[in-house]
Amino acid sequence: MNHNESPIIVGLDIGTTKIAAIAGRKNEYGKLEILGFGRANSNGVQHGQVLNIDQTIKAIQAALENCAQSNPDLEISEVYVGIAGHHIKSLQTRGDIVRQDPDVEIQSWEIDQLINNQRKTFIPAGDQIIDVISQDFHVDSIQNIKDPVGYNGVKVGANFHIITGDRNAIRNIHRAVDRSGLKTKDLVLQPLASASAVMSEIDMEAGVAILDIGGGTSDLAVFYEGILKHTAVIPFGGENITNDIRMGLGVLKSQAEAMKVQFGSALADEAKANAYITIPGLKGMPAKEISVKNLAAIIQARMGEILDFVTYHLKQVGLDHRALNGGIILTGGGSQLKHLIQLTEYTTGLNARIGLPNEHLAANHIDELKKPMYATCIGLILKGYNDYEHKYKEFAEKFAKVEVPEGLTKKAALVKEEEAPVATTVDVTARKERFWDKFKNNLIDLFKEEEDQVIR
Repeated sequence: MNHNESPIIVGLDIGTTKIAAIAGRKNEYGKLEILGFGRANSNGVQHGQVLNIDQTIKAIQAALENCAQSNPDLEISEVYVGIAGHHIKSLQTRGDIVRQDPDVEIQSWEIDQLINNQRKTFIPAGDQIIDVISQDFHVDSIQNIKDPVGYNGVKVGANFHIITGDRNAIRNIHRAVDRSGLKTKDLVLQPLASASAVMSEIDMEAGVAILDIGGGTSDLAVFYEGILKHTAVIPFGGENITNDIRMGLGVLKSQAEAMKVQFGSALADEAKANAYITIPGLKGMPAKEISVKNLAAIIQARMGEILDFVTYHLKQVGLDHRALNGGIILTGGGSQLKHLIQLTEYTTGLNARIGLPNEHLAANHIDELKKPMYATCIGLILKGYNDYEHKYKEFAEKFAKVEVPEGLTKKAALVKEEEAPVATTVDVTARKERFWDKFKNNLIDLFKEEEDQVIR
């Protein structure tokens, strides 16, 4: 198949802190070429749920405009959308069908029928089934079959992992996407999208847990012996850490976020005891001196709580450090915290590493696209290609002439780097003045406009 004849898939990650839209197409080597990329700050989303539809629409449209600016040839009409939020639940079911002619080999339409039957599973009122994922099949007395097509027998069945969500929360996502001028091709659970972007077949076989630390939630997916064993949405994320810093240190939310990103650490013992951050005083008040060690202690407390949830969920499904040889893969924007790998290994007893979506990306893309915060978006594109290759959905053959824009390749990025001054690494106490001077100027401008408004 000529890669120019394959469809362009667009992933839309509607997060608590950011909304990202990425358009991609597989090349002749099976790698993703990124054809368009846009992001915008997210408003209207809390803990992964769309609460304010109007604000969410504005943010989606801003992300789409940025995507269009990155590649004017791109037209976007359909998107794969990630879904998270603490309303997400999962349950295990088992189902089978008796075949009409046991002497004929099992066909793929019979498996589709078996999966569709599970969509009639009883779930609590107000909930809706998002996805039905087959785990392992059985044909008559033969167990643990990965793909039963081609077998023959009287009865075929499987164990299923069913993911459900609140009907109103799902409706709000559809409404926000529709009113942004787009059609939702499919809703995909965010931890599954992230997992597909950062995980290999070897990881699945070895047994691995994927923890996607987002702004509003931390999403968990556990794989063992090549099968999805468990999914969970933990209702804490980077926003909770920022709010803890804001409350604990008595600073503005924007200051708390900036401190977390610039100077934060997930291990208080690793933070310098004699390093301080100077916060400019507001309205003539004296400047604040904040200990980097105190900052790290607050971050460690909340991150430790998130990791305790992970340990709890792994125990619930009977998988611990003895079973998961692949360890734990950390991804999402929150995974970039300093010393998080050490804290994760100490808390869970599992080997840990950062999951980057590099494996599936074509070479030569800018480093920005390889950050863990875009794992969900890259995974949504991969989900679209899985649907396309297995003919689960209809795709229009279009956009054949769209090429990778120069702005998304390293060649263009190198030119920009040469023009820009090279940053050097300095001690935390030396860096703080430059950082907070810039920050203070922004605050002065803000207070000129709105005297008593807190930065959001």
